[in-house]
Amino acid sequence: MPKSLFSAPLLRAAALVSALALVPVANAGIAAVDSATFRELDTFMDVFQRVRADYVEKVDDKTLIKGAIDGMLASLDPHSSYLDEADFDNLRTQTDGNYGGIGLTVTMEDGAVKVVTPTEDTPAFRAGIKAGDYITHLDGALLYGGTLNEAVSQMRGKPGTDIKITIVRPGRDKPFDLTLTREIIELKPVKWEVKGDIGYINVNSFSKNTGPDVRAALLGIDKALGRRPAGYVVDLRSNPGGLLDQAIEVSDAFLERGEIVSQRGREKVDIERYYAKPGDDAHGLPVVVLVDSGSASAAEIVAGALQDQHRALVIGERTFGKGSVQTLLPLSEKTALRLTTARYFTPSGRSVQEGGIEPDLVVPQLSDPDYKARPRFREADLRRHLINEAKVDNSLLEDDVKEDPRFAQTAEELKKQNIEDFQLDYALKILRRINGTAAPAPARVAQAGKR
Repeated sequence: MPKSLFSAPLLRAAALVSALALVPVANAGIAAVDSATFRELDTFMDVFQRVRADYVEKVDDKTLIKGAIDGMLASLDPHSSYLDEADFDNLRTQTDGNYGGIGLTVTMEDGAVKVVTPTEDTPAFRAGIKAGDYITHLDGALLYGGTLNEAVSQMRGKPGTDIKITIVRPGRDKPFDLTLTREIIELKPVKWEVKGDIGYINVNSFSKNTGPDVRAALLGIDKALGRRPAGYVVDLRSNPGGLLDQAIEVSDAFLERGEIVSQRGREKVDIERYYAKPGDDAHGLPVVVLVDSGSASAAEIVAGALQDQHRALVIGERTFGKGSVQTLLPLSEKTALRLTTARYFTPSGRSVQEGGIEPDLVVPQLSDPDYKARPRFREADLRRHLINEAKVDNSLLEDDVKEDPRFAQTAEELKKQNIEDFQLDYALKILRRINGTAAPAPARVAQAGKR
């Protein structure tokens, strides 16, 4: 049985292919094809032959067939896709971690390249590229109308080489250019440090070692302090997701018992439930989880599980809202089908599809000067996304123009107070209030989980 992928609509999600079991594709369904379906297939072949014979330019059969497959899968949902040889090569390149790039997760929207999220500690992240930005030109060449693979290939290159990117950002009057230097992109799924008496764990993605790295971070924090901390901040912001089993393992690190997540397929009886094992690696200490509109799928599983189990306080912004399961089905040694096969639900039975995880406490990122003007890009914005029958309309909440007196400071005012990350600062203050600690102690250690 292949493992399932959770991710935002992005190319990077497929890079987890090395962690998936390869199984032959079942073809039992072919026997169920009825005569009406065969007539439709005859129509398809008629169109195929007409295009081959009469199109203004000669097109090879491989291109036509791939276009037909892509069109069929694109008619389903934004996350189902066909991976040809080139896509597989991209996966291997990303999985090896030895390619030059700028660290962006992107998608294609109406022919334009749109940023889903920048990867932390990469050229794109340090340059200030944000989710929702549009990339219109690379080195002065217009991108509009091309394919996502073409854009990704152009952004990659030899480490140390420069690339000029033209950005259109909603809320700004004019496009602007950024020149970035490509680097070797090494995804470090987990980083941690001690902030005073609080352990800070930043989970960037859910790849094959994320669970063990989180457990190692918990041990490392104890060792660095020489005792147990006052609590933990688990940062899931701008985390696009990844492997289901790693989301379960990360959740289990903070839970003693209970359900973590369930996934439900097309049939009513097709339900799988996943539970925590005895033993809370975080010692039952207070936990605050940080989320934003870039926290997707696997990140939403963790946030939803800890929230439903009353194990953590979730703060920040409403999450992305991707509540579907993708399974990688190999078609050959070099091609595969990534297909949406189920939906997932939090322990209380909530589907986060479209609506996402609502934080217990909404905390805006005041240290981002563009946070008010920058639109949030979520699952519900994607064409043909799966519909949540219990959808809640959050637009009125997010469009509320009333100023919360707790969040009246500007980015400039916060900078003068040496607060560069308002949401994180707020989370730390919550934990210190819980423990009655008046002021933070100096940070004593900083480490990174590696794989």
